[in-house]
Amino acid sequence: MVYDIECEGGKINTMQVVDMAARNKLKSEESDIFMWAALLHDLGKAPTTRLRKGKITAYDHDRVGAEMAVRFLREFTRDSVFIDKVSKLVRWHMQILYVVKDLPFANIKKMAEEVSIHEIALLGLCDRLGRQPMSEEKILEEHENIEQFIQKCEQFGK
Repeated sequence: MVYDIECEGGKINTMQVVDMAARNKLKSEESDIFMWAALLHDLGKAPTTRLRKGKITAYDHDRVGAEMAVRFLREFTRDSVFIDKVSKLVRWHMQILYVVKDLPFANIKKMAEEVSIHEIALLGLCDRLGRQPMSEEKILEEHENIEQFIQKCEQFGK
């Protein structure tokens, strides 16, 4: 039986993101790390979600999630390189929004030192497209945001 689970912001998207990531994992540089990051990308939402001024927020869920991902993965493996790579993807997965919208939380320099911008772009696209259903117009907009993110990151490095 399939359950349609609802939460405050709509359908829980983690499994939709994992499905989207599975369809695109061959585009990833390291598919096993990419898939774990897709699964754990919003791990930090539970402890950071708050109601602020009538709006549900999860500020810093990327940072908190990265720390939680490290603790979680240490229960299963001692491969510190694997743990570090997964947690860094979790840590930086929100940068697309920050960079595209020129928010003060954007940190292209630090992000690019720790992860591939193309891996973050792919994870971010799976995250955004994992919010089903989505109109063709919205899908196109998300692809344009990813292109803009990559361009800004590449320009920053020059």
